[in-house]
Amino acid sequence: MTLKPPRYVPRSIVLLLCAALSLLGCQAMKSPLAGMKNPFSGFTAMTMKPLQSMRSQSPDDESEDEDGDYSEADEFDTVVETPLVGEYTTITGLNVIRLQGVGLITGLKNTGGDPPPSIYRTALLEEMRRRGVSNPNQILSSPTTALVVVRAYLPPLIRKGDPFDVQVSLPDNSTATSLAGGWLMETNLSEHAVVPGRGVLKGHIYARAEGSVLISVGAESEVESREGLLRKGRILAGGTSFKERDLALFLRNDYRSVRNSKRIADRIGARFHHYTEYGAREPLCEAKTDQKIVLKVHPKYRDNFPRYLQVIRSIAFRETPIAQRVRLQLLEKELNESAEVERTSLALEAIGREAIPVLKRGLHNKNLEVRFHSAVALAYLGEPDGLDALQEAARTEPAFRVYAFAAMAALDEAESHVKLRELMSEASSETRYGAFRALSTLDPNDPFIRGALLNDQYQFHVLDTQGPPMVHLTRNRKTEIVLFDADQEFRTPLFFRAGDSILVRGTPGSDTITVTRFSVDEGDDRRVVSTRVADVILAAAELGATYPEVAQMLMQAGYQENLPGPVEVDALPKAGRVYYRPSEKSSGRGRSSRVGSRNQAPNLFGVDNPEDDEDDARTSRKKQKGLEFEDDNAPENSESEGTSEQDFSRDDEEDADRGTASLSDIRSGRARASAADKAAREKKSADLDAAEDADGSSSPAQEARKKPRFDPLKFFRREKTPGGSEQTEPGEDDES
Repeated sequence: MTLKPPRYVPRSIVLLLCAALSLLGCQAMKSPLAGMKNPFSGFTAMTMKPLQSMRSQSPDDESEDEDGDYSEADEFDTVVETPLVGEYTTITGLNVIRLQGVGLITGLKNTGGDPPPSIYRTALLEEMRRRGVSNPNQILSSPTTALVVVRAYLPPLIRKGDPFDVQVSLPDNSTATSLAGGWLMETNLSEHAVVPGRGVLKGHIYARAEGSVLISVGAESEVESREGLLRKGRILAGGTSFKERDLALFLRNDYRSVRNSKRIADRIGARFHHYTEYGAREPLCEAKTDQKIVLKVHPKYRDNFPRYLQVIRSIAFRETPIAQRVRLQLLEKELNESAEVERTSLALEAIGREAIPVLKRGLHNKNLEVRFHSAVALAYLGEPDGLDALQEAARTEPAFRVYAFAAMAALDEAESHVKLRELMSEASSETRYGAFRALSTLDPNDPFIRGALLNDQYQFHVLDTQGPPMVHLTRNRKTEIVLFDADQEFRTPLFFRAGDSILVRGTPGSDTITVTRFSVDEGDDRRVVSTRVADVILAAAELGATYPEVAQMLMQAGYQENLPGPVEVDALPKAGRVYYRPSEKSSGRGRSSRVGSRNQAPNLFGVDNPEDDEDDARTSRKKQKGLEFEDDNAPENSESEGTSEQDFSRDDEEDADRGTASLSDIRSGRARASAADKAAREKKSADLDAAEDADGSSSPAQEARKKPRFDPLKFFRREKTPGGSEQTEPGEDDES
């Protein structure tokens, strides 16, 4: 059937036009100079599109459609150079916020004083008048009060109403001498900034502080050190936050757009989500702007948010199901063969439940490092199969210990409770307390560890463990006393104080101990109890002893060797220690690898004050070096793959981080002292003794060696001294 042209157009003209168009079209396609684009080029490119690699590229690449879905050809992509969320984002909200205020300490035993004129006094007087306090100048001049500067650090991810530690200190020009036994009245804490030309400016109020002051007071000290430590203190969990802090991801400027922000939020939300009370699925992140994505922490990671952020950064920004399967095969090979085991396990954990079979196969590897990292990833995926590997790592390898405990605390399984109880009977102090901290975080009402709240101030836990006896105190985040071995008893004779008004006394050979509280107004109150440590602590609490007073009593008992075991303080496992891989040789050790980072410790074992963390690190290095030279059971020299004697000086810091809290951990490592150094020390000691025998006199160095050495008033940083400790006799040190 042919179409008839309109009657006003001759047929011949139509035929001529068709012929001309056909001729011009053929010439245009054949001519190499033709500028006309092929109208079918788009269709040809779409239908013949080859498989393209998934290189790390801009998220705005048009290989996805407007909704972020892949084209049909991308579904068959098998190249696994997958771009990750961490390549396009940075994390904010991990900094601590420094807060400051001016407060009033009350309840002092005539060790306070009238503060001299200063900006602190002016600020405190204004605050007292605002609160309606009458005669504020008269209160400040009382010897039972003291003006203090209050400082604190608001940690990341804190919620409204959460507690945190607070520090108090006397100003440099203060006439007060001691904060012992004091109570900080309610004080507001805010940000402060020094602005040139305008002085110190006060910001918004972020928190409030109040509570009993804990000072670093021990049984022995020099007067100068004692005076310095009595002028400052800490209030454990004394601050209450008014602010909620969240984490956020910020897109880098090169990739900033609303589309990319939403796509990243969708990727994270697909991996981490929770369900509302109505059963609706709700992602744990939200794209707020074209650059900012707000994160909420998944409940599994609430006590280890640094790992949560590592997993977030390891989530694939774009990946097809087929490419993911291929990547899983490569990751399994890397898990068992590569030195980057930690990074590989994080990548598998970021994939999610699809990676569980790979991680379970990693549990059968003969290498402890592979088993450990596989078990940690499985724990955060809710799988208990790796608990045996976690228990083994916590017991035998200090570098893995802190992460093993954090993973066990995230796994709410009956088997996890049992294994943590078993670890509380180990010889290592930090292993025992680390297991306690993990179990108390997992289930504070577990019958094995459940304690009692004394005087509405501090928790008291008595554990029926099988290991050596130990008393543990805390100086960070919580006021807590833990007795390992419920039946441990004081050794008599003993005499020490709990604060200024409570006296603890036991006569030689007696099976009872008398705890007495002296009071001028109300008369003396007395308790006679057995020599069990738990009974004495409960008696002191009944007489009104605060946590600082009970802690002082226990530290004095430890110095005087009235306890059957040591008194440990914050014996927490550390992050960022060095792990030495097994050597292929019959003896020695292989290459070293730092596990995690000291700045990325699980918040379960962290501290609120970064300055204290640095102090602890320096103390650990000194303690480690001193103990290593005293360890005669450790090998004097050992060959190791990848290390040499020249490397020892470079590895001092790494080795100090490897084991810090317990001598049992350190003895399993190598000794720094060589045979020549040991012989030189013995020869020097023999020469000194010979000189003393020759003339009957002693040099200052010899007298120093004979005299027992004590740390200067380190209430919560006590070290065992080679010389032992002196026992305090009744009435010898009434001020201690």
